[in-house]
Amino acid sequence: MTSIQIDRAAFIATLGGSEAVATMSDEQRADALDDFLIEQLNSPDYPKRIADHRAEGTSAGTLRRGAGAIFGDGRHPLAELAPMPKHPTLLDFLRLRSNFPMVRHLLQSAEHARRSGGQEILACLLHDLGQLLIRVDHGWWSAQMVEPYVSEEVAFAVRYHQALRFYPDESVGYEYPELCNRIYGRDYVPEPCIAEAAEYARGHRWYLAARMVTVHDLYAFDPDTVVSLDPFADVIGRHFRQPEEGLGFDASPVAHMWRSVIFADHPL
Repeated sequence: MTSIQIDRAAFIATLGGSEAVATMSDEQRADALDDFLIEQLNSPDYPKRIADHRAEGTSAGTLRRGAGAIFGDGRHPLAELAPMPKHPTLLDFLRLRSNFPMVRHLLQSAEHARRSGGQEILACLLHDLGQLLIRVDHGWWSAQMVEPYVSEEVAFAVRYHQALRFYPDESVGYEYPELCNRIYGRDYVPEPCIAEAAEYARGHRWYLAARMVTVHDLYAFDPDTVVSLDPFADVIGRHFRQPEEGLGFDASPVAHMWRSVIFADHPL
C-alpha cells in the first residue's frame, strides 16, 4: 500500500499562502487537498509551477474552483482533447481522456480494489468521473452521470463515497487521514449536508460498497504507478450497460453530460 506523502508548505503555497487558506471553508480546504494530490499524478513539479506562476504576478485565473477539469482552471494550458469515435464507449472515454490526472486516479483506485480482491472495482473506476464536468458535490454528479448504466448499488457507492471519506470506520481499517489533521487541524468539521449524507449512508444496506470506495480512493495518488485499462475491460463489459448509440447519443436523461465531455470546446 502506497504511503501518501505531501509537502505541507508547498501545498499551502499553491493556495496562495496561509492568509488565503484562512479564508477558505473546511470543505474547500479538503477539496483543495484532493486537487493537489491528483494534480501531482501527472505533474510532480506542480507546486513549483504554481510558485513560478505566482512569482510572475500572473492573474490567478478567471474560473471558479468548482469548474470541471475538462474546462480548465484559468491558470494552466488546456489539455488537448482527442476526438471520440462515432459511438463512444466507457472504455473510449477512459482511454481518450486519460491525459487528465483525475482519470489516472480512477484507474489507480480501481487497480487498488482489484488487487485487494474487492467487489467495488467498477464503482472505483467511476467514482470521480463527474469531476470532468464539475468539482462541487462530485459524488452526486458522478453518480448521476453513470446511473442509467450501472446497478443501483454501484450508483449508491459512487454518490456517497464523497461524504463518507470524512468519517472513519475501524471495521474496514479506514481511519480519518492524519494528513488532513496536519493540514487543517483536528477541529475540521464538514458541512452539515455532508454529515447528514454520511449518516444516511451508514444506515443503508449498501453502506459497505460506498465505504470501500473511500478505502481504495485515498491510496490511489501515486505518480509512479503505471496503470492499464486492460484488467477492467471484462468488468466494464459485464456490469456497465453500454448503449448501442454510444454514450452521449442514447437520449438518456444524462446523455448531455457525456456530450459535454466530448464537445467541451463548443461555445453553446
